[in-house]
Amino acid sequence: MMLTKYLKQAMELATYEVLEDGTFYGEIPGFEGVYANETTLEATKEQLQEVLEGWVILGLRLQHQLPIVDGINLTPQHKIA
Repeated sequence: MMLTKYLKQAMELATYEVLEDGTFYGEIPGFEGVYANETTLEATKEQLQEVLEGWVILGLRLQHQLPIVDGINLTPQHKIA
């Protein structure tokens, strides 16, 4: 399914770092507001996946332009009659 591939490929773009307090921070460049901060790297990845899914679903509902990932464009294309 195209949505599943989109989410998987977007997660491949994620970057992670350890903060001064020892927690992990992850974000996906180009996906404004998609980030997570948890006590373990695995928890950060899981939270980031959930945030990404919600962000994409909301973006589709509101017909926002979403980033193109690995050639996949989920932005609804309006057809002119």
